[in-house]
Amino acid sequence: MAINWNAFWEWANPRKFMWWTDRALPVIAILAAVIFVIGLVWGFFLTPDDYRQGATVKIFYIHVPSAMMAINIWAMMLVASLIWIVRRHHVSALAAKSAAAIGMTMTLIALITGAVWGKPMWGTYWEWDPRLTSFLILLLFYIGYMALWEAIEDPDTAADLTSALCLVGSVFALLSRYAVLFWNQGLHQGASLSLDAEENVADVYWYPALVAIAGFVLLFVALVLLRTRTEIRARRLHALEMRERVKNA
Repeated sequence: MAINWNAFWEWANPRKFMWWTDRALPVIAILAAVIFVIGLVWGFFLTPDDYRQGATVKIFYIHVPSAMMAINIWAMMLVASLIWIVRRHHVSALAAKSAAAIGMTMTLIALITGAVWGKPMWGTYWEWDPRLTSFLILLLFYIGYMALWEAIEDPDTAADLTSALCLVGSVFALLSRYAVLFWNQGLHQGASLSLDAEENVADVYWYPALVAIAGFVLLFVALVLLRTRTEIRARRLHALEMRERVKNA
Protein backbone atom coordinates (compact mmCIF):
# COMPACT_ATOMS: atom_id res chain seq x y z
CA MET A 1 0.00 0.00 0.00
CA ALA A 2 1.43 3.36 -1.06
CA ILE A 3 1.96 6.01 1.59
CA ASN A 4 0.16 9.27 0.96
CA TRP A 5 3.02 11.66 1.76
CA ASN A 6 0.94 14.72 0.91
CA ALA A 7 -1.52 13.84 3.68
CA PHE A 8 1.42 13.32 6.03
CA TRP A 9 2.89 16.75 5.31
CA GLU A 10 -0.51 18.38 5.79
CA TRP A 11 -0.35 17.44 9.47
CA ALA A 12 2.90 19.36 9.74
CA ASN A 13 1.29 22.48 8.27
CA PRO A 14 1.56 25.20 10.96
CA ARG A 15 -2.24 25.54 11.33
CA LYS A 16 -2.85 21.80 11.56
CA PHE A 17 0.19 21.39 13.79
CA MET A 18 -1.23 23.94 16.23
CA TRP A 19 -4.66 22.27 16.05
CA TRP A 20 -3.59 18.70 16.83
CA THR A 21 -0.89 19.62 19.36
CA ASP A 22 -3.43 21.75 21.23
CA ARG A 23 -5.37 18.52 21.87
CA ALA A 24 -2.49 16.06 22.20
CA LEU A 25 -0.10 18.11 24.34
CA PRO A 26 -2.08 17.94 27.63
CA VAL A 27 -2.36 14.15 27.35
CA ILE A 28 1.33 13.73 26.54
CA ALA A 29 2.35 16.10 29.35
CA ILE A 30 0.28 14.27 31.98
CA LEU A 31 1.53 10.89 30.78
CA ALA A 32 5.13 12.16 30.81
CA ALA A 33 4.80 13.50 34.36
CA VAL A 34 3.29 10.26 35.68
CA ILE A 35 5.81 7.93 34.03
CA PHE A 36 8.74 10.21 34.84
CA VAL A 37 7.85 10.27 38.55
CA ILE A 38 7.15 6.52 38.66
CA GLY A 39 10.51 5.72 37.03
CA LEU A 40 12.53 7.94 39.39
CA VAL A 41 10.67 6.92 42.55
CA TRP A 42 10.95 3.24 41.61
CA GLY A 43 14.63 3.58 40.79
CA PHE A 44 15.72 5.74 43.74
CA PHE A 45 13.55 4.39 46.56
CA LEU A 46 12.39 0.87 45.63
CA THR A 47 15.61 -0.73 44.37
CA PRO A 48 18.43 -2.08 46.55
CA ASP A 49 21.94 -0.64 46.74
CA ASP A 50 24.49 -2.31 44.49
CA TYR A 51 26.95 -4.63 46.23
CA ARG A 52 29.88 -2.74 44.68
CA GLN A 53 28.67 0.79 44.01
CA GLY A 54 26.26 1.12 46.92
CA ALA A 55 23.64 3.87 46.61
CA THR A 56 25.78 5.59 43.95
CA VAL A 57 24.35 3.20 41.35
CA LYS A 58 21.03 5.06 41.52
CA ILE A 59 22.54 8.01 39.64
CA PHE A 60 22.07 5.57 36.73
CA TYR A 61 18.35 6.48 36.57
CA ILE A 62 19.16 10.08 35.64
CA HIS A 63 22.53 9.72 33.94
CA VAL A 64 21.68 7.01 31.42
CA PRO A 65 18.33 8.46 30.21
CA SER A 66 19.75 11.99 29.96
CA ALA A 67 22.81 10.76 28.04
CA MET A 68 20.61 8.77 25.66
CA MET A 69 18.36 11.77 25.12
CA ALA A 70 21.31 14.12 24.54
CA ILE A 71 22.44 12.01 21.58
CA ASN A 72 18.99 11.18 20.22
CA ILE A 73 17.76 14.77 20.41
CA TRP A 74 20.64 15.80 18.15
CA ALA A 75 19.62 12.97 15.81
CA MET A 76 16.06 14.36 15.78
CA MET A 77 17.48 17.83 15.02
CA LEU A 78 19.47 16.32 12.17
CA VAL A 79 16.33 14.80 10.61
CA ALA A 80 14.40 18.07 11.05
CA SER A 81 17.30 20.02 9.53
CA LEU A 82 17.44 17.70 6.52
CA ILE A 83 13.69 18.17 6.02
CA TRP A 84 14.22 21.93 6.08
CA ILE A 85 17.06 21.70 3.54
CA VAL A 86 15.08 19.45 1.19
CA ARG A 87 11.51 20.74 1.59
CA ARG A 88 11.96 24.20 3.17
CA HIS A 89 9.37 23.20 5.76
CA HIS A 90 9.27 25.90 8.45
CA VAL A 91 7.82 23.72 11.22
CA SER A 92 10.75 21.30 10.90
CA ALA A 93 13.26 24.14 11.29
CA LEU A 94 11.40 25.49 14.30
CA ALA A 95 11.19 22.01 15.83
CA ALA A 96 14.97 21.64 15.52
CA LYS A 97 15.46 25.05 17.10
CA SER A 98 13.05 24.14 19.91
CA ALA A 99 14.82 20.85 20.61
CA ALA A 100 18.26 22.41 20.99
CA ALA A 101 17.79 23.90 24.46
CA ILE A 102 16.33 20.62 25.72
CA GLY A 103 19.23 18.67 24.22
CA MET A 104 21.76 21.04 25.78
CA THR A 105 20.11 20.59 29.17
CA MET A 106 20.16 16.79 28.82
CA THR A 107 23.84 16.87 27.84
CA LEU A 108 24.65 19.06 30.84
CA ILE A 109 22.72 16.75 33.18
CA ALA A 110 24.58 13.73 31.75
CA LEU A 111 27.96 15.40 32.28
CA ILE A 112 27.16 16.53 35.83
CA THR A 113 25.69 13.20 36.96
CA GLY A 114 28.59 11.40 35.29
CA ALA A 115 31.02 13.54 37.28
CA VAL A 116 29.14 12.84 40.53
CA TRP A 117 29.26 9.11 39.79
CA GLY A 118 32.89 9.24 38.61
CA LYS A 119 34.32 10.70 41.81
CA PRO A 120 33.63 7.66 44.05
CA MET A 121 34.09 5.13 41.21
CA TRP A 122 37.16 6.53 39.40
CA GLY A 123 38.53 8.82 42.09
CA THR A 124 38.07 11.91 39.91
CA TYR A 125 35.23 14.10 38.68
CA TRP A 126 36.64 14.30 35.17
CA GLU A 127 38.82 12.21 32.89
CA TRP A 128 39.68 12.98 29.27
CA ASP A 129 38.00 9.75 28.27
CA PRO A 130 36.91 9.49 24.57
CA ARG A 131 33.20 9.37 25.39
CA LEU A 132 33.37 12.14 28.00
CA THR A 133 35.39 14.35 25.67
CA SER A 134 33.02 13.81 22.74
CA PHE A 135 30.08 14.57 25.04
CA LEU A 136 31.72 17.84 26.09
CA ILE A 137 32.20 18.75 22.43
CA LEU A 138 28.54 17.86 21.79
CA LEU A 139 27.55 20.31 24.54
CA LEU A 140 29.59 23.03 22.82
CA PHE A 141 27.84 22.25 19.52
CA TYR A 142 24.45 22.62 21.23
CA ILE A 143 25.52 26.01 22.63
CA GLY A 144 26.92 27.09 19.26
CA TYR A 145 23.75 25.98 17.46
CA MET A 146 21.57 28.06 19.80
CA ALA A 147 23.91 31.05 19.59
CA LEU A 148 23.83 30.93 15.77
CA TRP A 149 20.02 31.07 15.76
CA GLU A 150 20.13 34.16 17.99
CA ALA A 151 22.91 35.87 16.05
CA ILE A 152 21.15 35.92 12.65
CA GLU A 153 18.11 38.11 12.20
CA ASP A 154 16.67 36.54 9.04
CA PRO A 155 15.00 33.27 10.17
CA ASP A 156 15.47 31.43 6.86
CA THR A 157 19.18 32.24 6.74
CA ALA A 158 19.48 31.17 10.37
CA ALA A 159 17.73 27.90 9.57
CA ASP A 160 20.12 27.28 6.65
CA LEU A 161 23.28 27.88 8.68
CA THR A 162 22.11 26.00 11.77
CA SER A 163 21.12 23.05 9.58
CA ALA A 164 24.67 22.95 8.20
CA LEU A 165 26.05 23.13 11.74
CA CYS A 166 23.75 20.30 12.75
CA LEU A 167 25.17 18.11 9.98
CA VAL A 168 28.72 18.72 11.25
CA GLY A 169 27.75 18.20 14.90
CA SER A 170 26.21 14.83 14.05
CA VAL A 171 29.75 13.42 13.81
CA PHE A 172 30.26 14.13 17.51
CA ALA A 173 26.81 12.80 18.39
CA LEU A 174 27.89 9.55 16.69
CA LEU A 175 31.21 9.56 18.52
CA SER A 176 29.39 10.13 21.83
CA ARG A 177 27.35 7.00 21.19
CA TYR A 178 30.11 4.70 19.93
CA ALA A 179 33.29 6.14 21.46
CA VAL A 180 33.76 3.08 23.69
CA LEU A 181 33.70 0.85 20.60
CA PHE A 182 35.97 3.09 18.50
CA TRP A 183 38.63 3.35 21.22
CA ASN A 184 39.45 0.55 23.63
CA GLN A 185 41.14 3.04 25.94
CA GLY A 186 39.26 5.07 28.51
CA LEU A 187 37.52 4.59 31.80
CA HIS A 188 33.94 4.78 30.57
CA GLN A 189 32.15 1.44 30.41
CA GLY A 190 30.18 0.14 27.45
CA ALA A 191 26.42 0.42 27.10
CA SER A 192 24.49 -0.78 30.15
CA LEU A 193 21.22 -1.09 28.23
CA SER A 194 21.60 -2.63 24.80
CA LEU A 195 19.59 -5.05 22.73
CA ASP A 196 22.75 -6.63 21.36
CA ALA A 197 24.57 -6.91 24.67
CA GLU A 198 25.09 -10.40 26.03
CA GLU A 199 24.41 -9.22 29.52
CA ASN A 200 22.48 -6.18 30.70
CA VAL A 201 22.11 -4.91 34.23
CA ALA A 202 20.14 -7.04 36.68
CA ASP A 203 16.35 -7.05 36.24
CA VAL A 204 15.87 -5.23 39.54
CA TYR A 205 17.60 -2.21 37.96
CA TRP A 206 16.61 -2.92 34.35
CA TYR A 207 12.83 -2.46 34.63
CA PRO A 208 12.80 0.86 36.53
CA ALA A 209 15.49 2.09 34.12
CA LEU A 210 13.21 1.37 31.16
CA VAL A 211 10.38 3.28 32.86
CA ALA A 212 12.71 6.20 33.61
CA ILE A 213 13.87 6.28 29.98
CA ALA A 214 10.24 6.27 28.79
CA GLY A 215 9.57 9.19 31.15
CA PHE A 216 12.49 11.16 29.72
CA VAL A 217 11.35 10.47 26.15
CA LEU A 218 7.79 11.60 26.84
CA LEU A 219 9.06 14.64 28.72
CA PHE A 220 11.12 15.59 25.68
CA VAL A 221 8.15 15.12 23.33
CA ALA A 222 5.95 17.32 25.53
CA LEU A 223 8.61 20.04 25.83
CA VAL A 224 9.54 20.09 22.15
CA LEU A 225 5.87 20.34 21.10
CA LEU A 226 5.32 23.16 23.60
CA ARG A 227 8.43 25.05 22.49
CA THR A 228 7.61 24.56 18.79
CA ARG A 229 4.13 26.00 19.36
CA THR A 230 5.78 28.99 21.04
CA GLU A 231 8.18 29.44 18.11
CA ILE A 232 5.29 29.35 15.62
CA ARG A 233 3.45 32.03 17.60
CA ALA A 234 6.63 34.13 17.76
CA ARG A 235 7.09 33.78 13.97
CA ARG A 236 3.48 34.90 13.39
CA LEU A 237 3.92 37.86 15.72
CA HIS A 238 7.13 38.85 13.93
CA ALA A 239 5.31 38.69 10.56
CA LEU A 240 2.52 40.92 11.89
CA GLU A 241 5.03 43.43 13.24
CA MET A 242 6.80 43.55 9.88
CA ARG A 243 3.47 44.21 8.12
CA GLU A 244 2.74 47.08 10.48
CA ARG A 245 6.18 48.58 9.83
CA VAL A 246 5.60 48.40 6.08
CA LYS A 247 2.17 50.07 6.45
CA ASN A 248 3.56 52.85 8.63
CA ALA A 249 6.63 53.43 6.46
